[in-house]
Amino acid sequence: MGVLIDRQPALRIGPIPLASPVVLAPMAGVTNVAFRTLCRELEQARAGTVSGLYVCEMVTARALVERHPVTLHMTTFAPEESPRSLQLYTVDPDTTYAAAKMIADEDLADHIDMNFGCPVPKVTRRGGGAALPYKRRLFGQIVAAAVRATEGTGIPVTVKFRVGIDDAHHTHLDAGRIAEAEGAAAVALHARTAAQRYSGTADWEQIAALKAQVTTIPVLGNGDIFDASDALTMMAVTGCDGVVIGRGCLGRPWLFAELSAAFAGAAPPTPPTLGEVADIIRRHGALLAAHFGEDKGMRDIRKHIAWYLHGFPAGPELRRALALVKTLDELDALLHQLDPDVPFPPAATGPRGRQGSPAAVTLPEGWLTDPDDCTVPTGADVMHSGG
Repeated sequence: MGVLIDRQPALRIGPIPLASPVVLAPMAGVTNVAFRTLCRELEQARAGTVSGLYVCEMVTARALVERHPVTLHMTTFAPEESPRSLQLYTVDPDTTYAAAKMIADEDLADHIDMNFGCPVPKVTRRGGGAALPYKRRLFGQIVAAAVRATEGTGIPVTVKFRVGIDDAHHTHLDAGRIAEAEGAAAVALHARTAAQRYSGTADWEQIAALKAQVTTIPVLGNGDIFDASDALTMMAVTGCDGVVIGRGCLGRPWLFAELSAAFAGAAPPTPPTLGEVADIIRRHGALLAAHFGEDKGMRDIRKHIAWYLHGFPAGPELRRALALVKTLDELDALLHQLDPDVPFPPAATGPRGRQGSPAAVTLPEGWLTDPDDCTVPTGADVMHSGG
């Protein structure tokens, strides 16, 4: 692990000190090495430091152990990236142990986070993601397997989960208690149920309830943080030890500089003009092209452009052209058509990314019958990472 923070940490994840209690949430198809590098660069440039934890997008434990090429590529970290944080999606204690031991033995990361919050139907219908903590004993066995595999290595294991399956089946308090007992270094709660998906309002009271129960390790809160004031408010209202930033940074990778300043009591950086946003898009596109190759990198930047330009004036023709961009040169030429002097608009704040509507959670047949059943969900880990 490289040089970390030399001042009093605001948050400690196991042996890892963080100057700001801020974690970038792993987001499939978003938090690859290109996006993490951009966030870190902007925090350094605008706040003078890199102070939080930037987590790689989720990888499937089984695919990692089987050395799936796409999965291994997803575990790419920049040379200067420290600490290196990797999130695992896992449903099986044995595979979890093998994946965590592989990460430790091959020095693939400095921190392991575990995903038990995914609400996507193709995951929950097999008993994975946000469905799994309902099986309390199996959940505990999986966390214990990761902790056991990394024992003595200095690699902390953290666990992220949701409030529960739906309002009738809350699991977060049990999940927090079990993760704490099995040796997790911290827990993070997305304060929505799986049934809510990304809709409605996060219930921050559930973060406070979890914090009241989990007392020996940090509790992090996630949900509806779209600017620095939201983060400060969440911590003040819930008593949580840190915040996890997901959709709030889509199209706003400079949010971490604003958070760093807020937690340091410094003046917030000036929001970027449209010209500065265009420069950030160029840099993001170049980083994606370096990671994926130009063709795939340009396909990937398209969704980010829509988030970047949210609230800014840009004609429909230019937006359509950017949504079809194929090369870095074309991206540069199109971005030059934007008015660089347009200030950052108030309309560019607030929710972005997927929201959708609440829906009944698809579960395996009989899933809710016995919460103590330790049967590993059949086929739940047979999927490519990032899917």
